[in-house]
Amino acid sequence: MREALRGLTTRGRAFLGAAGAAALASLVLGERDLFRVAVLLFALPMLAAAYVGRSRYKLACSRNLDPHRVPVGSTARVVLRLQNLSRLPTGTMLLEDRLPYALGSRPRLVLERLGPHQSSSVAYTVRADARGRYDVGPLSIRLTDPFGLCELTRSFPSTDNLVVIPQVVPLPTVRLAGEFAGSGDSRARSVSTHGEDDAATREYRHGDDLRRVHWRSTARVGELMVRREEQPWESRATVVLDMRSVAHRGEGPAASFEWAVAAAASISRHLREAGYRVRLVAGSQIDIDANDASGDVLLLDHLAEVKASPRFDIATLVEQVRRRGDGGLVIAVLGQISPAEAQMLAAVRGNGATCIAFLLDTSTWLNLPAQHRESAEREQAASALALMHTGWRVVSVAHGARLATLWPQAGRGSAGFAWRAALAETAMTGGMR
Repeated sequence: MREALRGLTTRGRAFLGAAGAAALASLVLGERDLFRVAVLLFALPMLAAAYVGRSRYKLACSRNLDPHRVPVGSTARVVLRLQNLSRLPTGTMLLEDRLPYALGSRPRLVLERLGPHQSSSVAYTVRADARGRYDVGPLSIRLTDPFGLCELTRSFPSTDNLVVIPQVVPLPTVRLAGEFAGSGDSRARSVSTHGEDDAATREYRHGDDLRRVHWRSTARVGELMVRREEQPWESRATVVLDMRSVAHRGEGPAASFEWAVAAAASISRHLREAGYRVRLVAGSQIDIDANDASGDVLLLDHLAEVKASPRFDIATLVEQVRRRGDGGLVIAVLGQISPAEAQMLAAVRGNGATCIAFLLDTSTWLNLPAQHRESAEREQAASALALMHTGWRVVSVAHGARLATLWPQAGRGSAGFAWRAALAETAMTGGMR
Protein backbone atom coordinates (compact mmCIF):
# COMPACT_ATOMS: atom_id res chain seq x y z
CA MET A 1 0.00 0.00 0.00
CA ARG A 2 2.84 2.39 0.75
CA GLU A 3 4.25 1.90 -2.72
CA ALA A 4 0.80 2.48 -4.19
CA LEU A 5 0.51 5.78 -2.29
CA ARG A 6 3.87 6.83 -3.71
CA GLY A 7 2.39 6.23 -7.15
CA LEU A 8 -0.31 8.88 -6.78
CA THR A 9 -0.44 11.15 -9.79
CA THR A 10 -0.64 14.94 -9.67
CA ARG A 11 -4.40 14.66 -9.84
CA GLY A 12 -4.47 12.22 -6.92
CA ARG A 13 -2.26 14.45 -4.79
CA ALA A 14 -4.48 17.41 -5.66
CA PHE A 15 -7.47 15.46 -4.38
CA LEU A 16 -5.66 14.83 -1.08
CA GLY A 17 -4.75 18.48 -0.83
CA ALA A 18 -8.32 19.49 -1.50
CA ALA A 19 -9.52 16.98 1.12
CA GLY A 20 -7.18 18.49 3.72
CA ALA A 21 -8.33 22.02 2.89
CA ALA A 22 -11.99 21.04 3.02
CA ALA A 23 -11.51 19.27 6.38
CA LEU A 24 -9.76 22.31 7.87
CA ALA A 25 -12.46 24.63 6.56
CA SER A 26 -15.20 22.43 8.04
CA LEU A 27 -13.56 22.62 11.46
CA VAL A 28 -13.19 26.40 11.27
CA LEU A 29 -16.67 27.05 9.90
CA GLY A 30 -18.43 24.18 11.67
CA GLU A 31 -19.92 22.83 8.44
CA ARG A 32 -20.53 19.07 8.57
CA ASP A 33 -21.42 18.84 4.88
CA LEU A 34 -18.05 20.31 4.00
CA PHE A 35 -16.42 17.60 6.12
CA ARG A 36 -18.32 14.93 4.17
CA VAL A 37 -16.90 16.42 0.97
CA ALA A 38 -13.39 16.22 2.51
CA VAL A 39 -13.93 12.54 3.35
CA LEU A 40 -15.04 11.85 -0.21
CA LEU A 41 -12.04 13.69 -1.68
CA PHE A 42 -9.73 11.73 0.60
CA ALA A 43 -11.38 8.35 -0.07
CA LEU A 44 -11.13 8.52 -3.87
CA PRO A 45 -7.26 8.52 -4.10
CA MET A 46 -7.08 5.88 -1.35
CA LEU A 47 -9.49 3.60 -3.19
CA ALA A 48 -7.61 4.19 -6.46
CA ALA A 49 -4.29 3.32 -4.78
CA ALA A 50 -5.79 0.14 -3.30
CA TYR A 51 -7.26 -0.79 -6.69
CA VAL A 52 -4.01 -0.27 -8.57
CA GLY A 53 -1.91 -1.86 -5.83
CA ARG A 54 -4.01 -5.00 -5.84
CA SER A 55 -3.80 -5.36 -9.62
CA ARG A 56 -0.06 -4.87 -9.52
CA TYR A 57 0.64 -8.22 -7.94
CA LYS A 58 -1.78 -10.24 -10.06
CA LEU A 59 -0.22 -10.00 -13.51
CA ALA A 60 1.78 -12.62 -15.39
CA CYS A 61 3.89 -11.92 -18.43
CA SER A 62 5.66 -14.05 -21.04
CA ARG A 63 7.76 -13.05 -24.04
CA ASN A 64 8.39 -14.96 -27.24
CA LEU A 65 11.04 -14.11 -29.85
CA ASP A 66 10.54 -15.38 -33.37
CA PRO A 67 13.23 -16.27 -34.25
CA HIS A 68 15.82 -16.20 -31.45
CA ARG A 69 18.73 -16.09 -33.92
CA VAL A 70 18.65 -13.72 -36.89
CA PRO A 71 21.30 -12.64 -39.42
CA VAL A 72 22.44 -9.05 -39.66
CA GLY A 73 19.88 -6.87 -41.42
CA SER A 74 16.90 -9.12 -40.61
CA THR A 75 13.96 -8.53 -38.31
CA ALA A 76 12.61 -10.50 -35.37
CA ARG A 77 9.09 -10.45 -33.98
CA VAL A 78 8.60 -10.04 -30.25
CA VAL A 79 5.26 -11.17 -28.82
CA LEU A 80 4.27 -10.11 -25.30
CA ARG A 81 1.47 -11.99 -23.57
CA LEU A 82 -0.06 -10.66 -20.37
CA GLN A 83 -2.57 -12.42 -18.15
CA ASN A 84 -4.64 -10.96 -15.35
CA LEU A 85 -4.62 -13.49 -12.52
CA SER A 86 -6.87 -11.54 -10.16
CA ARG A 87 -10.63 -11.30 -9.88
CA LEU A 88 -10.56 -7.56 -10.47
CA PRO A 89 -10.26 -6.01 -13.92
CA THR A 90 -7.23 -3.86 -14.68
CA GLY A 91 -7.19 -0.42 -16.13
CA THR A 92 -5.49 0.65 -19.32
CA MET A 93 -1.82 -0.35 -19.28
CA LEU A 94 1.16 1.23 -21.02
CA LEU A 95 3.81 -1.37 -21.91
CA GLU A 96 7.46 -0.48 -22.45
CA ASP A 97 10.03 -3.17 -23.29
CA ARG A 98 13.67 -2.29 -22.70
CA LEU A 99 15.90 -2.71 -25.73
CA PRO A 100 19.59 -2.04 -26.36
CA TYR A 101 20.40 0.89 -28.60
CA ALA A 102 21.50 -1.39 -31.46
CA LEU A 103 17.94 -2.77 -31.78
CA GLY A 104 16.24 0.61 -31.96
CA SER A 105 14.12 2.70 -29.65
CA ARG A 106 12.04 1.24 -26.85
CA PRO A 107 8.58 0.22 -28.03
CA ARG A 108 5.61 1.67 -26.16
CA LEU A 109 2.34 -0.20 -26.51
CA VAL A 110 -1.10 0.43 -25.04
CA LEU A 111 -3.09 -2.53 -23.75
CA GLU A 112 -6.75 -2.07 -22.92
CA ARG A 113 -8.21 -3.29 -19.65
CA LEU A 114 -8.07 -6.98 -18.87
CA GLY A 115 -11.01 -8.67 -17.23
CA PRO A 116 -10.66 -11.27 -14.48
CA HIS A 117 -8.38 -14.10 -15.58
CA GLN A 118 -8.27 -12.64 -19.07
CA SER A 119 -5.15 -12.58 -21.25
CA SER A 120 -4.09 -10.57 -24.24
CA SER A 121 -1.07 -10.32 -26.55
CA VAL A 122 0.72 -7.47 -28.27
CA ALA A 123 3.65 -7.65 -30.69
CA TYR A 124 6.36 -5.48 -32.19
CA THR A 125 9.37 -6.03 -34.45
CA VAL A 126 13.04 -5.21 -34.03
CA ARG A 127 15.68 -4.87 -36.73
CA ALA A 128 19.24 -5.99 -36.05
CA ASP A 129 21.91 -4.08 -37.99
CA ALA A 130 24.92 -5.11 -35.88
CA ARG A 131 26.21 -8.48 -34.71
CA GLY A 132 25.98 -9.40 -31.06
CA ARG A 133 23.98 -11.00 -28.28
CA TYR A 134 21.33 -8.64 -26.97
CA ASP A 135 19.06 -8.76 -23.93
CA VAL A 136 15.41 -8.00 -24.71
CA GLY A 137 13.62 -6.78 -21.61
CA PRO A 138 12.74 -6.46 -18.85
CA LEU A 139 9.19 -5.33 -19.51
CA SER A 140 7.80 -2.34 -17.64
CA ILE A 141 4.04 -1.87 -17.19
CA ARG A 142 2.34 1.29 -16.05
CA LEU A 143 -0.94 0.56 -14.28
CA THR A 144 -3.53 3.26 -13.66
CA ASP A 145 -7.05 3.51 -12.33
CA PRO A 146 -10.00 4.72 -14.43
CA PHE A 147 -9.82 8.21 -12.89
CA GLY A 148 -6.06 8.65 -13.37
CA LEU A 149 -5.47 9.25 -9.65
CA CYS A 150 -2.77 6.58 -9.18
CA GLU A 151 -0.15 5.15 -11.46
CA LEU A 152 2.32 2.37 -10.70
CA THR A 153 5.15 0.89 -12.74
CA ARG A 154 5.86 -2.81 -12.55
CA SER A 155 8.99 -4.38 -14.03
CA PHE A 156 9.14 -8.07 -14.78
CA PRO A 157 12.63 -9.49 -14.14
CA SER A 158 12.65 -11.93 -17.04
CA THR A 159 14.69 -11.18 -20.18
CA ASP A 160 15.30 -13.02 -23.45
CA ASN A 161 18.39 -13.20 -25.65
CA LEU A 162 18.40 -12.25 -29.30
CA VAL A 163 21.51 -13.47 -31.13
CA VAL A 164 22.40 -11.51 -34.25
CA ILE A 165 24.70 -13.69 -36.35
CA PRO A 166 26.82 -12.60 -39.35
CA GLN A 167 25.21 -12.54 -42.76
CA VAL A 168 25.94 -15.86 -44.49
CA VAL A 169 25.98 -15.87 -48.29
CA PRO A 170 25.83 -19.00 -50.46
CA LEU A 171 29.06 -19.80 -52.32
CA PRO A 172 29.48 -21.60 -55.64
CA THR A 173 30.89 -25.11 -55.67
CA VAL A 174 34.64 -24.99 -56.26
CA ARG A 175 37.12 -27.86 -56.09
CA LEU A 176 39.86 -26.97 -53.63
CA ALA A 177 43.23 -28.71 -53.62
CA GLY A 178 44.68 -30.12 -50.42
CA GLU A 179 41.40 -30.88 -48.71
CA PHE A 180 42.35 -34.36 -47.50
CA ALA A 181 44.47 -34.80 -44.39
CA GLY A 182 45.17 -37.66 -42.05
CA SER A 183 47.34 -40.73 -41.68
CA GLY A 184 47.23 -44.27 -43.01
CA ASP A 185 48.22 -46.28 -46.05
CA SER A 186 45.94 -44.70 -48.61
CA ARG A 187 46.04 -41.53 -50.62
CA ALA A 188 43.22 -39.08 -51.11
CA ARG A 189 42.40 -40.72 -54.42
CA SER A 190 41.77 -44.03 -52.64
CA VAL A 191 39.47 -42.34 -50.20
CA SER A 192 37.38 -40.77 -52.89
CA THR A 193 37.12 -44.13 -54.65
CA HIS A 194 36.62 -46.59 -51.83
CA GLY A 195 35.58 -44.57 -48.77
CA GLU A 196 36.88 -44.77 -45.23
CA ASP A 197 36.47 -48.56 -44.92
CA ASP A 198 38.66 -49.23 -47.95
CA ALA A 199 39.30 -52.88 -48.71
CA ALA A 200 42.18 -52.10 -51.11
CA THR A 201 45.28 -54.27 -50.78
CA ARG A 202 49.05 -53.87 -50.99
CA GLU A 203 52.03 -56.22 -50.98
CA TYR A 204 53.02 -57.93 -47.76
CA ARG A 205 55.71 -56.18 -45.72
CA HIS A 206 57.87 -57.71 -43.03
CA GLY A 207 56.11 -57.34 -39.70
CA ASP A 208 52.55 -57.11 -41.08
CA ASP A 209 49.90 -58.96 -39.14
CA LEU A 210 49.04 -62.21 -40.94
CA ARG A 211 45.41 -61.72 -39.98
CA ARG A 212 45.33 -58.89 -42.52
CA VAL A 213 46.22 -61.18 -45.43
CA HIS A 214 43.70 -60.87 -48.26
CA TRP A 215 43.66 -64.41 -49.66
CA ARG A 216 41.58 -63.67 -52.74
CA SER A 217 44.01 -61.00 -53.93
CA THR A 218 46.96 -63.23 -52.98
CA ALA A 219 45.61 -66.02 -55.20
CA ARG A 220 44.98 -63.66 -58.10
CA VAL A 221 48.32 -61.81 -57.95
CA GLY A 222 50.50 -64.74 -57.00
CA GLU A 223 52.18 -63.05 -54.02
CA LEU A 224 51.15 -62.34 -50.48
CA MET A 225 48.79 -59.33 -50.28
CA VAL A 226 47.40 -57.68 -47.15
CA ARG A 227 44.54 -55.31 -46.52
CA ARG A 228 45.37 -51.67 -46.09
CA GLU A 229 44.94 -50.15 -42.66
CA GLU A 230 41.69 -48.40 -41.82
CA GLN A 231 41.97 -44.91 -43.22
CA PRO A 232 41.45 -41.87 -41.07
CA TRP A 233 41.75 -39.67 -44.17
CA GLU A 234 39.06 -37.03 -44.24
CA SER A 235 38.37 -33.57 -45.55
CA ARG A 236 39.68 -31.07 -43.04
CA ALA A 237 39.73 -27.31 -43.21
CA THR A 238 40.87 -24.58 -40.84
CA VAL A 239 39.24 -21.17 -41.21
CA VAL A 240 41.37 -18.37 -39.75
CA LEU A 241 40.00 -14.93 -38.88
CA ASP A 242 42.34 -11.97 -38.43
CA MET A 243 41.11 -10.16 -35.30
CA ARG A 244 43.81 -7.48 -35.09
CA SER A 245 42.21 -4.07 -34.70
CA VAL A 246 45.20 -2.39 -36.37
CA ALA A 247 44.62 -4.49 -39.49
CA HIS A 248 41.11 -3.23 -40.17
CA ARG A 249 39.57 0.08 -41.17
CA GLY A 250 36.12 1.61 -41.08
CA GLU A 251 33.43 1.73 -38.44
CA GLY A 252 30.10 0.08 -37.80
CA PRO A 253 28.48 -2.52 -40.04
CA ALA A 254 30.45 -1.25 -43.08
CA ALA A 255 33.89 -1.82 -41.48
CA SER A 256 36.41 -4.19 -43.02
CA PHE A 257 36.30 -6.32 -39.88
CA GLU A 258 32.60 -6.94 -40.39
CA TRP A 259 33.32 -8.07 -43.96
CA ALA A 260 35.97 -10.45 -42.62
CA VAL A 261 33.62 -11.92 -40.00
CA ALA A 262 30.84 -12.44 -42.55
CA ALA A 263 33.35 -14.06 -44.93
CA ALA A 264 34.61 -16.44 -42.23
CA ALA A 265 31.02 -17.42 -41.40
CA SER A 266 30.10 -17.99 -45.05
CA ILE A 267 33.24 -20.02 -45.77
CA SER A 268 32.76 -22.16 -42.66
CA ARG A 269 29.13 -22.90 -43.53
CA HIS A 270 30.03 -23.69 -47.14
CA LEU A 271 32.82 -26.08 -46.17
CA ARG A 272 30.64 -27.88 -43.64
CA GLU A 273 27.94 -28.37 -46.26
CA ALA A 274 30.63 -29.79 -48.56
CA GLY A 275 31.52 -32.42 -45.94
CA TYR A 276 34.60 -30.87 -44.35
CA ARG A 277 35.58 -31.11 -40.72
CA VAL A 278 35.89 -27.41 -39.98
CA ARG A 279 38.03 -25.75 -37.34
CA LEU A 280 37.66 -22.03 -36.67
CA VAL A 281 40.62 -20.09 -35.27
CA ALA A 282 40.08 -16.46 -34.33
CA GLY A 283 42.64 -15.52 -31.75
CA SER A 284 43.82 -17.29 -28.65
CA GLN A 285 40.32 -17.30 -27.13
CA ILE A 286 38.48 -18.89 -30.07
CA ASP A 287 39.52 -22.31 -31.35
CA ILE A 288 36.43 -24.30 -32.26
CA ASP A 289 35.87 -27.68 -33.86
CA ALA A 290 32.53 -27.74 -35.64
CA ASN A 291 32.13 -31.42 -36.40
CA ASP A 292 28.74 -32.42 -35.01
CA ALA A 293 25.22 -31.55 -36.09
CA SER A 294 25.18 -28.34 -34.06
CA GLY A 295 28.46 -27.14 -35.53
CA ASP A 296 26.88 -24.34 -37.55
CA VAL A 297 25.12 -22.94 -34.51
CA LEU A 298 28.33 -23.11 -32.48
CA LEU A 299 30.36 -21.30 -35.14
CA LEU A 300 27.83 -18.59 -35.85
CA ASP A 301 27.15 -17.91 -32.17
CA HIS A 302 30.86 -17.36 -31.53
CA LEU A 303 31.22 -15.17 -34.62
CA ALA A 304 28.20 -13.15 -33.48
CA GLU A 305 30.17 -11.87 -30.48
CA VAL A 306 33.73 -11.72 -31.77
CA LYS A 307 35.39 -8.31 -31.64
CA ALA A 308 38.62 -6.88 -32.98
CA SER A 309 41.38 -6.96 -30.38
CA PRO A 310 44.29 -4.54 -29.95
CA ARG A 311 46.28 -7.19 -28.04
CA PHE A 312 46.74 -9.59 -30.90
CA ASP A 313 49.43 -10.09 -33.55
CA ILE A 314 50.32 -12.36 -36.45
CA ALA A 315 52.78 -14.39 -34.37
CA THR A 316 49.98 -15.33 -31.95
CA LEU A 317 47.73 -16.27 -34.84
CA VAL A 318 50.38 -18.51 -36.44
CA GLU A 319 51.10 -20.20 -33.11
CA GLN A 320 47.41 -20.88 -32.55
CA VAL A 321 46.97 -22.43 -36.00
CA ARG A 322 50.10 -24.56 -35.68
CA ARG A 323 49.19 -25.78 -32.20
CA ARG A 324 47.44 -28.68 -33.86
CA GLY A 325 49.03 -30.04 -37.03
CA ASP A 326 45.78 -30.85 -38.81
CA GLY A 327 47.16 -30.25 -42.28
CA GLY A 328 44.55 -30.21 -45.01
CA LEU A 329 43.18 -26.86 -46.12
CA VAL A 330 43.76 -23.50 -44.42
CA ILE A 331 41.66 -20.52 -45.49
CA ALA A 332 42.54 -17.24 -43.80
CA VAL A 333 40.64 -13.97 -43.97
CA LEU A 334 43.37 -11.41 -43.30
CA GLY A 335 43.36 -7.69 -42.82
CA GLN A 336 46.23 -5.37 -43.68
CA ILE A 337 49.59 -7.12 -43.26
CA SER A 338 53.18 -6.07 -43.85
CA PRO A 339 55.70 -8.09 -45.91
CA ALA A 340 57.42 -9.12 -42.66
CA GLU A 341 54.12 -10.45 -41.28
CA ALA A 342 53.57 -12.30 -44.56
CA GLN A 343 56.86 -14.08 -43.97
CA MET A 344 55.63 -15.19 -40.54
CA LEU A 345 52.59 -16.80 -42.13
CA ALA A 346 54.89 -19.16 -44.04
CA ALA A 347 55.11 -21.28 -40.88
CA VAL A 348 51.45 -22.29 -41.32
CA ARG A 349 52.46 -24.36 -44.35
CA GLY A 350 55.00 -26.31 -42.31
CA ASN A 351 52.64 -29.28 -41.94
CA GLY A 352 51.99 -29.54 -45.66
CA ALA A 353 48.74 -27.59 -45.63
CA THR A 354 47.30 -25.89 -48.69
CA CYS A 355 46.87 -22.24 -47.71
CA ILE A 356 44.51 -19.71 -49.27
CA ALA A 357 44.36 -16.11 -48.08
CA PHE A 358 41.61 -13.57 -48.68
CA LEU A 359 43.74 -10.46 -48.23
CA LEU A 360 41.70 -7.35 -47.51
CA ASP A 361 42.96 -4.06 -48.90
CA THR A 362 41.64 -2.15 -45.92
CA SER A 363 42.84 1.19 -47.32
CA THR A 364 39.90 1.01 -49.75
CA TRP A 365 37.58 1.25 -46.75
CA LEU A 366 38.90 4.80 -46.26
CA ASN A 367 38.62 7.90 -48.41
CA LEU A 368 42.34 8.53 -48.87
CA PRO A 369 43.94 11.28 -50.98
CA ALA A 370 45.44 10.17 -54.30
CA GLN A 371 49.03 10.30 -53.03
CA HIS A 372 48.29 8.20 -49.96
CA ARG A 373 46.18 5.83 -52.07
CA GLU A 374 49.13 5.02 -54.34
CA SER A 375 51.37 4.37 -51.34
CA ALA A 376 48.77 2.05 -49.80
CA GLU A 377 48.37 0.15 -53.07
CA ARG A 378 52.12 -0.40 -53.35
CA GLU A 379 52.29 -1.71 -49.78
CA GLN A 380 49.34 -4.01 -50.42
CA ALA A 381 50.94 -5.38 -53.58
CA ALA A 382 54.23 -6.00 -51.76
CA SER A 383 52.47 -7.85 -48.97
CA ALA A 384 50.48 -10.00 -51.41
CA LEU A 385 53.66 -10.83 -53.34
CA ALA A 386 55.51 -11.76 -50.15
CA LEU A 387 52.61 -13.97 -49.11
CA MET A 388 52.56 -15.75 -52.47
CA HIS A 389 56.33 -16.21 -52.25
CA THR A 390 55.81 -18.24 -49.06
CA GLY A 391 53.44 -20.60 -50.89
CA TRP A 392 50.07 -19.06 -50.14
CA ARG A 393 47.37 -18.61 -52.74
CA VAL A 394 46.20 -14.99 -52.47
CA VAL A 395 42.82 -13.48 -53.35
CA SER A 396 42.81 -9.68 -53.02
CA VAL A 397 39.67 -8.09 -51.58
CA ALA A 398 38.69 -4.46 -52.09
CA HIS A 399 35.84 -2.50 -50.53
CA GLY A 400 32.52 -3.49 -52.08
CA ALA A 401 33.73 -6.90 -53.31
CA ARG A 402 31.35 -9.83 -52.97
CA LEU A 403 32.63 -13.07 -51.51
CA ALA A 404 30.54 -15.20 -53.88
CA THR A 405 32.30 -13.53 -56.82
CA LEU A 406 35.77 -13.95 -55.31
CA TRP A 407 35.30 -17.54 -54.14
CA PRO A 408 36.06 -19.25 -57.52
CA GLN A 409 39.54 -17.69 -57.41
CA ALA A 410 40.32 -19.84 -54.38
CA GLY A 411 40.30 -22.96 -56.53
CA ARG A 412 42.22 -21.69 -59.55
CA GLY A 413 45.83 -22.56 -60.24
CA SER A 414 48.39 -23.24 -57.56
CA ALA A 415 50.67 -21.20 -55.37
CA GLY A 416 53.63 -21.84 -57.68
CA PHE A 417 51.75 -20.65 -60.76
CA ALA A 418 50.53 -17.57 -58.95
CA TRP A 419 54.05 -16.78 -57.80
CA ARG A 420 55.52 -17.14 -61.27
CA ALA A 421 52.72 -15.07 -62.77
CA ALA A 422 53.36 -12.31 -60.25
CA LEU A 423 57.08 -12.38 -61.04
CA ALA A 424 56.37 -12.24 -64.76
CA GLU A 425 54.02 -9.30 -64.31
CA THR A 426 56.59 -7.48 -62.20
CA ALA A 427 59.30 -8.10 -64.80
CA MET A 428 57.08 -6.88 -67.64
CA THR A 429 56.19 -3.76 -65.70
CA GLY A 430 59.87 -3.06 -65.01
CA GLY A 431 60.79 -3.63 -68.69
CA MET A 432 58.09 -1.26 -69.96
CA ARG A 433 59.39 1.47 -67.69
